[in-house]
Amino acid sequence: MDSLDILKPVFAMALLTMAVAIWMLFTRIPAMVRLKIHPQKGQDTRELREYLPHEVNRVSNNYNHLFEQPTLFYAVCISIAVLGFTDTFFVYAAWCFVAFRVCHTLVQGLIDIVVLRFYLFIASWVVLMVMIVRASLLIFVA
Repeated sequence: MDSLDILKPVFAMALLTMAVAIWMLFTRIPAMVRLKIHPQKGQDTRELREYLPHEVNRVSNNYNHLFEQPTLFYAVCISIAVLGFTDTFFVYAAWCFVAFRVCHTLVQGLIDIVVLRFYLFIASWVVLMVMIVRASLLIFVA
């Protein structure tokens, strides 16, 4: 395996974040125009949420979520690549993480079933924890 292989899921997550940002713009701006919400009310997005419909807020909520857990994923994958630990296990685990996050995004953005979203969140965390523990063992035990 090449270090590039572990970076492909990293860029897939970055593309997901970019796609959700565009999705957010295409839902938020038309809603603000339709509801005649002045852009200045968006100075504090927590206050803006009060004016926007749930289907618009859930997309922006997901956008925010993509800057939480996935940031650790980026750091772990880049560290694995830099340290030369890239192998089949890490690559498949990284793609599993991305798949769970894509599903999480679709659930939150489209239907927002909280229990299903929670299971997807936990599944992605389990994958990430396994990656962290395995990489830590390679660093501390080696």
